[in-house]
Amino acid sequence: MHAATEQILRVNRLSKSFFGIKALDNIHFDLKKGEVHALMGENGAGKSTFMKILIGLLKADSGSISFNSEQIENLDVHSIMQKCISMIHQEILMVPELTVAQNIFLGREIGRAYLLDDQAINQKAEDLLQSMGLNIKVRTKAKHLSIAEMQLIEIAKAVSHNARVIIMDEPSSALSEKEVEILFKIIRDLKNKGVSIIYISHKMEEIYKIADRITVLRDGKFIATKNTADLDKNSLISLMVGREIEELFSANSLAQPEVVLKVQNLHKKGKFSDINFEVHAGEVLGIAGLMGAGRTEIARAIFGLDRINSGNIILKGKKLTIRSPEDAIREGIGYVSEDRKTLGFIPELSVKQNISLSSILKYSKAWFIDNKKEQTATSKIAQELKIKASGLNQKVMNLSGGNQQKVVIARVLLASPFLIILDEPTRGIDIGAKHEIYKLIRQLTKGGLAVIMISSELPEILGMSNRILVLSKGKQKTILTQKEASQEKIMQYALH
Repeated sequence: MHAATEQILRVNRLSKSFFGIKALDNIHFDLKKGEVHALMGENGAGKSTFMKILIGLLKADSGSISFNSEQIENLDVHSIMQKCISMIHQEILMVPELTVAQNIFLGREIGRAYLLDDQAINQKAEDLLQSMGLNIKVRTKAKHLSIAEMQLIEIAKAVSHNARVIIMDEPSSALSEKEVEILFKIIRDLKNKGVSIIYISHKMEEIYKIADRITVLRDGKFIATKNTADLDKNSLISLMVGREIEELFSANSLAQPEVVLKVQNLHKKGKFSDINFEVHAGEVLGIAGLMGAGRTEIARAIFGLDRINSGNIILKGKKLTIRSPEDAIREGIGYVSEDRKTLGFIPELSVKQNISLSSILKYSKAWFIDNKKEQTATSKIAQELKIKASGLNQKVMNLSGGNQQKVVIARVLLASPFLIILDEPTRGIDIGAKHEIYKLIRQLTKGGLAVIMISSELPEILGMSNRILVLSKGKQKTILTQKEASQEKIMQYALH
């Protein structure tokens, strides 16, 4: 990796409190020219507050920040951007009706005599994207881009500012493996040009591929800065959570003889074909494969979000005709989507309202909701799942990612399913919250629930599954037992 030495950014004794609660307590951080410095910590560790102070969105209570030896802690966002510090936010900030080129140069439009020079903007944007190896049409409106393309355009926008420091907050959360490789190539090119990157991610594999150094925050405090090469994964986890997680994936519960779900010759034109498997009570069936292999499409078909062309779905010996998610829920199938923010919960509603959403008829009399019944049921399941909230009336949008995911799982469980499908259940949540989700899955299977788990993280699939179904380009390649499975073997089948 790039052996950076010259210090470009220095943070000293930074503190910030909200309503008397310390969000940051005496933080130290430094960034060298041309390095990738990973910032790690569980949700609530203070990473977001720290970044908002760095880019001028928040003011620190005390401490100093210097960029190229010049104090910048009291500057606003615009002034800091002019100093060449730029941030790519996890929540994408693009104007849907503007083109790619217009979004890149928003606020820095090129024109003469109050008229925009679209030709010049397009040409400049085209040159920029070409230099970064991105094949995206600059005249396309942002609303027609995929989430991944938007993320790459946000990176291009930061580069267009001639930023000397770029903060990347979960930049790969919506990217496929191929797109992550493009992202890493862009980062390496930026490093070679002397640009420094602060990289925030929950994905350890990425951190170890791309970061020169790692700084860990915990509960708003600075814990350590280490060279990536000197820090193994277990030590990193230990620094982040403040304890050893000896067994991230606790022992599998034993699958019971009863077949809960049987899928026969499932086929959906252009998506998948000849899919055959069964899931037993108390079993986790993992589904592995590369992006586009058909994993989510199969889950959506079983849950009635998409219609199949042919094949049978048999639940507890009964052949089902599932035309909608309502049918699936009624029959005893639950589904936790990979996109929890769009399909998993309603951010403005409370914890209680989100949990009871799918089972609201159970708590209704005529046109009225029986609040007492709803309160009792949601309170019980929130306690069982250890959902951390100020109360059942707290809005779900204000919870951490891990607790939002638990709310979604609680909603599904309240409908008393026989089978639950978990699509990327730990995406975008920190290591401590992942551990809690794994424990919860173990608890559910011990109670006899059948689980299908889709994940892009092979260690997760290997650690959690009794058996693993491997897909490639919509085709079923094999089903491996836990003993037979390894990362290499799964990838061999997935690439076949």
